[in-house]
Amino acid sequence: MAKNLQDTTALHNGVKMPWFGLGVFKVEDGNEVVNSVKWAIEAGYKSIDTAAIYGNEEGVGQAIKESGVAREELFITTKVWNADQGYDSTLKAFDESMKKLGLEYLDLYLVHWPVKGKYKETWKALETLYKEGKVKAIGVSNFQVHHLKDVMEDAEIVPMVNQVEYHPRLTQKELHAFCKENSIQLEAWSPLMQGKLLDDETLTEIAEKHGKSVAQVILRWDLQNGVVTIPKSVKEHRIYDNAAIFDFELTQEEMERIDGLNRDERVGPDPDNFDF
Repeated sequence: MAKNLQDTTALHNGVKMPWFGLGVFKVEDGNEVVNSVKWAIEAGYKSIDTAAIYGNEEGVGQAIKESGVAREELFITTKVWNADQGYDSTLKAFDESMKKLGLEYLDLYLVHWPVKGKYKETWKALETLYKEGKVKAIGVSNFQVHHLKDVMEDAEIVPMVNQVEYHPRLTQKELHAFCKENSIQLEAWSPLMQGKLLDDETLTEIAEKHGKSVAQVILRWDLQNGVVTIPKSVKEHRIYDNAAIFDFELTQEEMERIDGLNRDERVGPDPDNFDF
């Protein structure tokens, strides 16, 4: 179990990925993203998660440079967008992302969504980038069990990570079990359900018992379930608060009560039915 903010999980190729990081979805490029990434790094975060479609890779790159922390101490993730999927176009999109980030290599590159008829070619491009040493680890995002099986049928390399919407109202038990069986690390996006869980009675009660916030309880639940998590915030105090989850532990009964909140309810699009 993660004991501090710098603790890592070993991916199936041996690469160490921090259990906890900062997501920058919908964070504006420029000062907003530069500040939030710098605050996170100052707070001890090592993992920063962006994507081409977020439009803030340049700001993330600037913050990394200005942070003064050695590149090899950080774990940087970005993702190939749907419009760029396919073999050659993915390689081109990768170069573009690297230019914006101003980095020599990437720690994790993800296929952002399982675009029908394209994601297998996209995966081949990721395998090429991995073999060339440009990326330390490769994975997918928003893939259901059937998408993973489909990729793995022809893949030389099994995805190392699957980043999906994951929170107490969407516990994705079947997907989580499949990922565990195949040594694919599950990672949560929107772990706080975009704030929709913050007044939940069960979570409030558990939070009060531990002298913690509901957000801290949810993020702790992620970690105790063996799920990497990347909450987003643009407020300095919240970036620090989100990471203050290593000094308490949820009981088995509390974990089960939180699991019991599942409603298979999404705030984001359904990976089987999206159109972008």
